[in-house]
Amino acid sequence: MYNYKRWFILSIVSSALLLITMDTTILYTALPSLTYDLGASASEKLWIINGYSLVMAGLIPAMGTLGDRYGHKKIFSYGLVVFTAASLLAAFAPTPYVLVIARVLLAVGASMMMPATLSIIRITFTDPRELGLAIGVWAAIASGGAGLGPIVGGLLVEHYWWGAAFLVNVPIALLALGLTVTIVPNHEGNKDTKWDLISSVQIMIAMVAIVFAIKEFAKREGSPALATVSAVIGVIGMIIFIRRQRRSLNPLIDLSLFKISLFTAGCITAVVGLFGQLGVQYVVTQRLQLVEGMSPLQAGFITVSVPAAALIAGPIAGKMMHRYNVIHIKSLSLLLAALGTFIYILQFDAGVLGQIIGLALMGIGLGASMTAASHSIMSSAPPEKAGMAASIEEVAYEVGGASGIAIVGSLSGLIYSLSMAVPQGLNVPGNVKDSLDEALIAAEGLPAQASEALKEAGRSAFDTSVFFVLIGLSVFFALSALVVARVGARSKAKAAAN
Repeated sequence: MYNYKRWFILSIVSSALLLITMDTTILYTALPSLTYDLGASASEKLWIINGYSLVMAGLIPAMGTLGDRYGHKKIFSYGLVVFTAASLLAAFAPTPYVLVIARVLLAVGASMMMPATLSIIRITFTDPRELGLAIGVWAAIASGGAGLGPIVGGLLVEHYWWGAAFLVNVPIALLALGLTVTIVPNHEGNKDTKWDLISSVQIMIAMVAIVFAIKEFAKREGSPALATVSAVIGVIGMIIFIRRQRRSLNPLIDLSLFKISLFTAGCITAVVGLFGQLGVQYVVTQRLQLVEGMSPLQAGFITVSVPAAALIAGPIAGKMMHRYNVIHIKSLSLLLAALGTFIYILQFDAGVLGQIIGLALMGIGLGASMTAASHSIMSSAPPEKAGMAASIEEVAYEVGGASGIAIVGSLSGLIYSLSMAVPQGLNVPGNVKDSLDEALIAAEGLPAQASEALKEAGRSAFDTSVFFVLIGLSVFFALSALVVARVGARSKAKAAAN
């Protein structure tokens, strides 16, 4: 294959990947507008936002194995067709119910495409140096797309209407489909690869239940009972699934892959990377709006420095994969993310530029670490199991991202409640200790001096919560770097012994 053709194929799958990842967060800024136009209830809004990630997390493992069996180009092409049709349905949805259905169909199309993007790259790039760079581009887009979603959504809604956030997918997906059919080579799947329907249902139920439980625990008004029941269903479903995989001659997910130290270290890094990135962006965006008084779009433009830096760092790290030990790159990258987080903390009151520098350093570290994670996972797995390996990585991203927002958000809320000291003499509702939003709302009905005192107390408590959460994340990144290095050392010792 001519050199230019390989990179053209990379651009095709990358464009699809960008649409998939942006659709995870693109509705964050469009939600108020579509809620008003469609009259969506609170539960409908929940499913409009979360239905996409829940369904995609449940279907990805099965779709990765289907690609190994029938060929990744075929599954990728069908996914583009479904994604395009669902985008049109979503853009012109007349009711919230139709929009929820469209979001589910978008998730079906995305789950068909997502493992195929990485698998096609793995098959197309046979030169280790080129493979490293190609995976770096993939990882940069995977980590950066979700961060760009709110910005793109905000700009489209501001100039057009909420449906434009979906309609923008159509021309790009159609172009990618046409180029895929004509340019991407056919790679026959392995017909000996069995597709286990029962295992596919088991992992779908387990993943949907686990991700739903994480999101429910994180909601301010979530139901602890519902979250607990969902978590129990998810854990039981996962145990049943794992037991079936161990007994199966043709498992949906080959658990022996986790015996490969590089593969396991890559999965750990993938979870840590998305956990940290989305967790940091969540609390920092809240702080910029509620404490610094910025608009959602202004806050978005500052926090986008994390995914923007990751977009730059990913390909650079990819070019280094064949020269340096990939474990060392992961460890150093996570340490850089820890340093960037700590620098951001020091720049709380030092102006926007200092904050952007800290966030950008964090983004460079996370972008490089996720590139190294993808490279470890895909290069250590056998080519005939590329789809399976890719699906495992993408499930790691889904779990990391969902738990990042849930755990970081919950910790931030707990520390805020413990730190919030209501000024003496103020007769305010007890919910001012639940969140800064409630404190600011309560302050609007108070005399000027009392209002300012309550706002200041709330902002101080929120700053305290963000400070301790970010300190915790900085330590988490550093400890993860040590864990990854330990796994790498074990792999090296095993190789030397053999």
